[in-house]
Amino acid sequence: MTTFESPVRTVNASNEAIFNKLSDLNNLEYVKDKIPADKISDFSFDRDSVKFSIAPIGKIGLRIINRDPFKTIKFESEDAPLQFNLWIQIVSTAENESKIKITIKAELNMFIKPMVSKPLQQALDKMVDMLAVLPY
Repeated sequence: MTTFESPVRTVNASNEAIFNKLSDLNNLEYVKDKIPADKISDFSFDRDSVKFSIAPIGKIGLRIINRDPFKTIKFESEDAPLQFNLWIQIVSTAENESKIKITIKAELNMFIKPMVSKPLQQALDKMVDMLAVLPY
């Protein structure tokens, strides 16, 4: 397993507000217009899952497999060329301030690891930056 971790970002919201927004994927409706169409296509979602295509990787699906209220949301890949888990960690630091971090653990063989490591880390960094500025 290869682990990728985003930087920790501060969010001006309570851990409860962040968790409630991110643990229901129907809330992606609020950000779908911010997703770059040249990078992500075939975007669909429901309460527990999201699916999209990324060139040159292809289709990727994520399903929430665990919600630990106000702390962690854990996802597992579905119908993806790579098997991985992703989780969002939320830690309260003040009444209306929290820190978030995203971690991915992926099964990468020695041939694919050099090709996907840098783009995966960049995507993770952009994802946590986007989550840090969402209105909660």
